Amino acid sequence: MSDATSPQRKAGDATRRRVLGDAHVDRSRADPDAWEAPFIDLITDAAWGHTWSRGTLPLRERSLITLALLAGLGNFEEFELHLRATANTGATREDVLDVLLHVAIYAGVPRANHAIKLAKTIYEEMEAKT
Repeated sequence: MSDATSPQRKAGDATRRRVLGDAHVDRSRADPDAWEAPFIDLITDAAWGHTWSRGTLPLRERSLITLALLAGLGNFEEFELHLRATANTGATREDVLDVLLHVAIYAGVPRANHAIKLAKTIYEEMEAKT
């Protein structure tokens, strides 16, 4: 794991903020003595620094891949977080529906069905806030 000043950590933090928003990242780091701080550092370095910040795929495509994996694996709490982040990645509702159709075929209808229900509710909440 890199230190807070390393290029990897800086890139990961910047990408995480771009995708999830400053408010989410700030909340996750609100208590610098938090027990889970090493975990936040790990995901900032590995997920956000090494993977999301590679530059080979646009954020829209990374977002869609992430949503498909999260829905297919049944990680619906993270699915909700990343679905809300589509407002920052450029993935559209139509994109997400296509991804969830793939999830239905390749990972199972029950998981896709649950993700579609969540997505519908989340999109309604997001629209109500605008």
